[in-house]
Amino acid sequence: MAGTFTPYEFPYETVAASQTGQVLGGTGATGDYVHRLIISVVTVATASVTLLDGATSIVILTGAATVVPGIYSVELNMRSASGAWSITTGAGATVIAVGRFSA
Repeated sequence: MAGTFTPYEFPYETVAASQTGQVLGGTGATGDYVHRLIISVVTVATASVTLLDGATSIVILTGAATVVPGIYSVELNMRSASGAWSITTGAGATVIAVGRFSA
């Protein structure tokens, strides 16, 4: 991870709608840190977001009637245990991933 950061400064990466397994960071690695996901829901029925830690899926948001359009900030503060973090989005959601990801 290039650069020097204070405890409250984190780089970010954007993830467009309809992405499958977009790796966070250039290559990503075990030990990378995801601080927060900022999710923009545009179309409720297809607003799914899944965070993957290597091969382990963590469902963050599902396209369901209980979801409303808007911005969701999901605090995670997690380190990857088994590989690069990656994100899969449905057609109705975009993500800004905030954390420290390997270049």
